[in-house]
Amino acid sequence: MIFLRSLLFAIWFYLAMAAWGLAYMPAILMGHDRFIWHAMRGWGKSTIWALRWMCGVRVSFEGLEHLPAPGAALLASKHQATLDTVLPAQFVAEPVFVVKRELINMPVFGFYMKRGMIPVDRSAHSKALKDMMRAARLAVAKGRQIVIYPEGTRQELDAPADYKPGIAALYRDLNLPVTPIALNTGLCWKPSGIIRKPGHVTIRILPAIPAGLPREEFMARLESAIESESQAMLPPHLRRKQIP
Repeated sequence: MIFLRSLLFAIWFYLAMAAWGLAYMPAILMGHDRFIWHAMRGWGKSTIWALRWMCGVRVSFEGLEHLPAPGAALLASKHQATLDTVLPAQFVAEPVFVVKRELINMPVFGFYMKRGMIPVDRSAHSKALKDMMRAARLAVAKGRQIVIYPEGTRQELDAPADYKPGIAALYRDLNLPVTPIALNTGLCWKPSGIIRKPGHVTIRILPAIPAGLPREEFMARLESAIESESQAMLPPHLRRKQIP
């Protein structure tokens, strides 16, 4: 039964992406970029609805009082499932995501990733970092709020933390506070496969880390905040023995 429900959801998920994406595509092609986020929010709401009624997965948002004020900002999120990239548009007005470059080749979804997002070619190393910084400065100049996943890819619940240097570079260059986001989406939505287990997942926004800290201190505080809170939201038997 879980497999059939998960399969039904997977079909819904991609059909809804196509429907919302195609509906707003003409307006975006005419230069109305604000509809990028209308489409993202609509897809996110339909995903939350389908998770609840098809798979028995409830989604909660906590710590919304810690969200940055309107205007340029930097948010760093734990990454356990594709769901993590769909939900931020529900609480960030016009999020600009740092995404892997391969996504821009996807039908419909790639159209949106090319417009206003920050694609990164991870194989390009130093050039990728420079390109990311350049695009991030442009986004900040427009008052956008950048969402980055510091580990770069989806992680299993028990995987050791692996924070990449990109977030430290953005933190230093943009001179902005960083708002950490912890979550436990991996309880119901694994990094790979189509199975969606019933349960309750939470996205928790944490107090911001102030700008201007030394790199080592910033990275230690960011990793500690995200990992501690994310692990605390797991059942005891699934938590890592040691939290960084």
